[in-house]
Amino acid sequence: MPTARPDLPHVVVVGGGFAGLWAIRALANAPVRITVVDRSNHHLFQPLLYQVATAGLSAPDIAAPLRYILRRQANAEVRLAEVTAVDPAARTVTLTDGARLAFDYLLLATGATHAYFGHDEWAPHAPGLKSLDDALELRRKLLLAFERAEACEDPAERAAWLDFAIVGGGPTGVELAGTLAEIARHTLRDQFRRIDPASARVRLLEAGSRVLASFPGDLSEKARRQLERLGVEVRTGVPVTAIDAGGYRLGDEYVRSRTIVWAAGVAASPLARSLGVPLDRAGRVPVEPDLSAPGHPHVFVAGDLAAATRPDGTPVPGVAPAAKQMGRHVATAIRARLRGVPAPAFRYRDFGNLATIGRMAAVVDLHGFKLSGVLAWWFWLAAHVFFLIGFRNRLSVLLNWAWAYWSYQRGARIILGRDADDADDAPPH
Repeated sequence: MPTARPDLPHVVVVGGGFAGLWAIRALANAPVRITVVDRSNHHLFQPLLYQVATAGLSAPDIAAPLRYILRRQANAEVRLAEVTAVDPAARTVTLTDGARLAFDYLLLATGATHAYFGHDEWAPHAPGLKSLDDALELRRKLLLAFERAEACEDPAERAAWLDFAIVGGGPTGVELAGTLAEIARHTLRDQFRRIDPASARVRLLEAGSRVLASFPGDLSEKARRQLERLGVEVRTGVPVTAIDAGGYRLGDEYVRSRTIVWAAGVAASPLARSLGVPLDRAGRVPVEPDLSAPGHPHVFVAGDLAAATRPDGTPVPGVAPAAKQMGRHVATAIRARLRGVPAPAFRYRDFGNLATIGRMAAVVDLHGFKLSGVLAWWFWLAAHVFFLIGFRNRLSVLLNWAWAYWSYQRGARIILGRDADDADDAPPH
């Protein structure tokens, strides 16, 4: 396939997530040449990342190579690299190998990373979930906990291995907690000889007053009740104040736990700092109405890196639909720049909110039209399968979920990485 003409305006897109990919696609027929730069070679359907972490799906089910996705888009090329700095004045980005890419228009869509509220020392003991690497490591950690409990002679230490804590009661935390409880009580039944996996304690810890705070109060309460029916212990209103290799402190109580998962906070990619513009408390760029960076009309910011607001002043949420809409809008703004006309202001269309909790349990809020339980779960399933990229991914996910539904088994329950014997013993507290 011929490459784009070198004399065309050059659009550099940093990040192949929802915002970046939707911008690239929307520029397919524009008179530009596009270079997408990403340190991963794939686009990730992040809403289903927890399914990889809990062994319900394998990595290729929710990811696809960027080169494959863009194979028929003649004006786009892929560069596997990481951007370390942006020079808006010189209109260049610097890569880790020192190379520089010149651009006429730039889209920064590098997403977010974990935020531990000033306690980065917690990170080794409470991993988060933002990438496929995170998911595979977390899957190893979760499955290994049962194996270590099976081999443990000390009852107290065995109990610590079977104590699971999910910190953060948002959608990711709720989904992880519900699925982990299902694994313990159903998937692993009769597969161990010395432990009963169903005795595992799964706790969801939320510092706020309720889980799923972005949902209406009645759906939040229904989600809590569904979690408790699945066997999850929900603790709200008490923050986690310390985490170490042996456990965590919840208020004044120290709990021994060998498996802690962080789902409580995110921070924007540090790349935004190199723009030299004011950032908000989370490190995001407060963008102009057309999603350009303040003072740099040729630089756009979208997705989790952008602090965008709606006309009423409320923030645009950091969710996949918002990132897609931002990406498409940046393409519209670039087309407007090329024609020499003002770019329109971004308008976010909020289609609603949905979260799954576990087997046949979910909540859905479509601006007044509310569902919970079985009907919400089917709605959630259909929506997520529909938005997956590629027929193969959709078919694979449907087959895996059908098998899991009838058998309670999870087909990707393989421990990868270090051997089980390499796991460190918890230090005494």
